[in-house]
Amino acid sequence: MDETHGPDRTDAARDPAADSGLPLHPRGLVDLRGRERGPAVLGYPTGAVVVVSGLPGSGKSTLLNRWSRSATVIDPRTAHVEYQARMPRWLPYAVYRPWVRLQHMRRLRAHVRDGGPVLVHDCGSRPWMRRWLARSAGRQRRELHLVLLAVDAADALAGQEKRGRWVPGRVFDRHRRGLAQLLLALSVQGGAVVPEAASVVLLDRTLREHVVALEFGPGRAPRPLPKPLPEPIEPPPIPPTTTTTARVATRREPRTPEPTP
Repeated sequence: MDETHGPDRTDAARDPAADSGLPLHPRGLVDLRGRERGPAVLGYPTGAVVVVSGLPGSGKSTLLNRWSRSATVIDPRTAHVEYQARMPRWLPYAVYRPWVRLQHMRRLRAHVRDGGPVLVHDCGSRPWMRRWLARSAGRQRRELHLVLLAVDAADALAGQEKRGRWVPGRVFDRHRRGLAQLLLALSVQGGAVVPEAASVVLLDRTLREHVVALEFGPGRAPRPLPKPLPEPIEPPPIPPTTTTTARVATRREPRTPEPTP
């Protein structure tokens, strides 16, 4: 992945926050690669789901840990570590990997339905994951946003060595091909290639260090409950008029038969 060439940067250039260090509220494609400075804060709407993608070792976990004060972080490794602690050491991970993924998906679905802002750790080479997240968030009128770490393979491998945790070569190659195709499509079609995302932010090795935090908009006011209908009020009785009383009295008085001649 090339860090210096990529999609048209007109979206980022029009926003003065892209270079001023001020909060940047991304919309569409925002390519921040190749810059010396960048925004210190990325701002998103209330309850947004932000997917952080990149090659294994590109720095996703570091970013998520830095941004975790503002939103719940969902990382598949959390479920992996939990299951690994329960299983015997001699049992290969491939045996219980389906249960790890199932647990991760359940946790992800629960937090997306919860309504608060969510940060999702994802490799980025699985479009179906983004589409599923976008549909789930869209049901609650929330947006999906993507932050893509465009770090080349050599830097990602160096990051794996630094953390002391390696991804199998075939898995790494699959992610590398998927992300390379995504970046190429972005360079040709722009943000339209990811229609499920309201914004796509591209960060390189330098700019990933500049974004120190995320912020989300103020919470939406809860929808007011419908006002209860007023209790029906019975109309007051109409007082009888004098004429009516007289008629009633007249009708109730027995008639005296007239004498016959």
